[in-house]
Amino acid sequence: MYREHSIAVIVPAYNEGRLIEATLRDVPDFVDSVVVIDDASVDETVEKARKFANGDGRVLVMVQEHNQGKGAAVVRGFEQVVAEGRDIAVLMDGDNQMPAEYVTSLLDPIIDDELDATKGNRFIADPKALSTMPRYRMIGNVLLTMMTKLASGYWSIFDSQNGYWALRTKTVERLELSRLAKRYDLENSLLINLNIIGGKLRDVAIPARYGQEESKIRIWRVTPRIVATLLGGMSQRVYYRYVLFNFHPVALFLFAGLPLLAWGLVFGLFVAITSAGEDAATTGTVMLAVLPFLMGFQLLLAALVLDIMSEPK
Repeated sequence: MYREHSIAVIVPAYNEGRLIEATLRDVPDFVDSVVVIDDASVDETVEKARKFANGDGRVLVMVQEHNQGKGAAVVRGFEQVVAEGRDIAVLMDGDNQMPAEYVTSLLDPIIDDELDATKGNRFIADPKALSTMPRYRMIGNVLLTMMTKLASGYWSIFDSQNGYWALRTKTVERLELSRLAKRYDLENSLLINLNIIGGKLRDVAIPARYGQEESKIRIWRVTPRIVATLLGGMSQRVYYRYVLFNFHPVALFLFAGLPLLAWGLVFGLFVAITSAGEDAATTGTVMLAVLPFLMGFQLLLAALVLDIMSEPK
């Protein structure tokens, strides 16, 4: 128990035989249960986790029959801790990269400020971390974070791919778990679906701990999946937050602004191509492209401002 709240730690693991024991050893004593979900590892992850569990009755090892991805493992962990009746679930990867001494930093805001979830942020913990990245990774991280802000509606968050989370299990019960992404786009999907239910989220400064872990993420394979998750998730969020339950001005501005902007772009390009020769376009023809474009842009800008103001606080 921690401050009269029962705590569970969910550890998704895939081929973490070298580091799973160190990860489990670091889990604080106040944690009530530790659920390890092995995603069909082909190394000694299961054997080492079960060996550790023999000496620590808090640890439960669950094994996926087939490799389904980190997201699927976390969803199974969510189902388990909800069944156990825990109050708060902490997500901690099995690569020993998430320093366990910061678990209380994730838990305290949830308990004190009645938040639904908290998330680690490496960059507010160490502002120099972003500048020390290779330039292509820094640019990619910033672009991905901006896309995630737009898709999720959490405009005040950063480090969107950070998997160090804590969530109230009552909040987890409200989530549609079947809509969560099954692989490494889990964090993006979790942000989107948390916003759909109006979950209050805060970033917490937690530095990363780098050591013997080896990244299993292949950027060229993961990026298209994440982008697709963000695009689909943004459509879902707009529908559920601004159309289905409460027709909001954001929806009105989007539905009016998008076709106007598209018309202005397409017709403007057509006018530019057809008037490239000696026959210049008339003022009226040009205005038929410029006015819809400007009106569409203004409406979309208004929708963006309202969405930022609607972030759950």
